[in-house]
Amino acid sequence: MAQHNSHRLPGRAQLPTRQAGTAARGLGGAAVLGTVVLGTAFTGASAQAAPATPSAPAAPATADAAPSVAPSAALNSTQKLRWGSRGGAVQELQSALNANGAGLAVDGVFGKRTHAAVKDYQSSKGLQVDGVVGPKTRAALNGGVSTGGASAPSSSASSSSSGSSSTIVNAARSAVGTPYSWGGSSLGGMDCSGLVNYAYKAAGISLPRTSGQIANGGRWISQSQAQPGDIVAWSGHVAIYAGNGQIIDASGSKQRVVERSIWGNPIGFVTYR
Repeated sequence: MAQHNSHRLPGRAQLPTRQAGTAARGLGGAAVLGTVVLGTAFTGASAQAAPATPSAPAAPATADAAPSVAPSAALNSTQKLRWGSRGGAVQELQSALNANGAGLAVDGVFGKRTHAAVKDYQSSKGLQVDGVVGPKTRAALNGGVSTGGASAPSSSASSSSSGSSSTIVNAARSAVGTPYSWGGSSLGGMDCSGLVNYAYKAAGISLPRTSGQIANGGRWISQSQAQPGDIVAWSGHVAIYAGNGQIIDASGSKQRVVERSIWGNPIGFVTYR
């Protein structure tokens, strides 16, 4: 009777390949023969793809991007400009006004059209409408760019103002007794606006020629604000304010330059400082 050999040959391990393969296919569909196939999850589900690597954050803007540039000043001069002013500073003013639609000739002469353009610009910007280009009007035309210097007057500026006041009054007093001459502006003969021009010229300040232009070219102030050297205006007449209620004017009725008390009802006081 034949006997079945139940011993295994040495060195030949028998693997239950059929059973193992079947079991493996039931767990994920991939055959595993003693090893785990990468990418297969033994959960009864299909293999899951590895999660995507997160993208790197966007690089910040480069540091060498072009910096914003502050607007350059249209008016580089810090001097006040008014009717009668002349020179390069007035040309800069006219160009700045033209950039705002004025349409002026850039001739460096602050006359009637430039004066009107300044007043129109001041009105459009909600500024004091006086036709004088001072710190606030200049700053507006410069787009807020400072042209240097403090807004408050320095002690040297105050001293200069005081000096011009005495120079104006002294020049006007030197003309007392000069004959009245319509259209004149010298010690040989002068009218009211000629006297004012003569006195202001001594202080280095140019003014318009006629009384109406002089009155409208400066800044209107109250009598309590008036300082010696400012101007007192009537309809068709101007005079130098000498202080303490006194004026110096070329009087048509007296036919000469006189110093006297303020007379009649002046329409106001005007300053060019």
